[in-house]
Amino acid sequence: MLAAFVIVFREVLEAGLIVGVMLAASEGVRGRGAVISAGILGGAIGSAVIALFAEQIANLFEGSGQELLNAAILSVAVVMLVWTVVWMASHGREMVIEMRALGGDVKAGRRPLAALGLVVGMAVLREGVEIVLFMYGIAITGGETPLNVFFGFMLGVAAGGAVSFLLYRGLVSIPVKHLFKTTTVLITLLAAGLSAQVVGILQDSGFIQSLADPLWDSTWLLADDSAVGRVLRTLVGYRAQPTGMQLIAYAATVAVIVGLSVAVNGRLARAKAAAPVRHTPMLQPGE
Repeated sequence: MLAAFVIVFREVLEAGLIVGVMLAASEGVRGRGAVISAGILGGAIGSAVIALFAEQIANLFEGSGQELLNAAILSVAVVMLVWTVVWMASHGREMVIEMRALGGDVKAGRRPLAALGLVVGMAVLREGVEIVLFMYGIAITGGETPLNVFFGFMLGVAAGGAVSFLLYRGLVSIPVKHLFKTTTVLITLLAAGLSAQVVGILQDSGFIQSLADPLWDSTWLLADDSAVGRVLRTLVGYRAQPTGMQLIAYAATVAVIVGLSVAVNGRLARAKAAAPVRHTPMLQPGE
């Protein structure tokens, strides 16, 4: 439930921030509420349709084909989690600036009102597709019951929506930067756990045979099927009997995310330092 909550909360908050920026930038525009609401509804419906198609596609595979499909979906989920962490670090601020500019153009009459609904709808659809993919990935890991995943989903939607609304109304002052940093750490561990799960699926299916022996057995301390073990398995990829290849996949995923994040942040810092500083010319005597 906790993993589902973290992912859904993060995705809903990202979409909510975009909606909030668009609402604030288009303040006073007649009909903006209806258009933006239509965009939110359209994005949600699109995500639901994709979820239904994903379930139908999954039902077409049996045996080893189902295992390969699960491994493929988890792999895509890992890639998207990595992309989310790294992309938000480098483009989050630019995205907000672009959204504000679009809202200003609509308010000034330079862009049609429908542009608001289209941008919001695409944002909700994008985050919704990611949620569908991640929820399926969490479900097939076996660490959470469907009911717990559902409760985590609902709590994430409620919390993400509530925080987005409070931020938009200015009722609370939450350091969003620190909030995203916290969820980034959790998502990094979750992505690493999913990578280890992919390796486990492929090893159980016989597609990967290297380093398939367990490195240790901590069942005596914390079993996989215990309440705490199931939570940690879903949230951070805990395994009581991890194989060598699973450990390599886990460490490699963390290293890739940290390495890319450091590289992106370093590039942004260098670009900021190299940006020309505007100086106001001083008047010389006699001018």
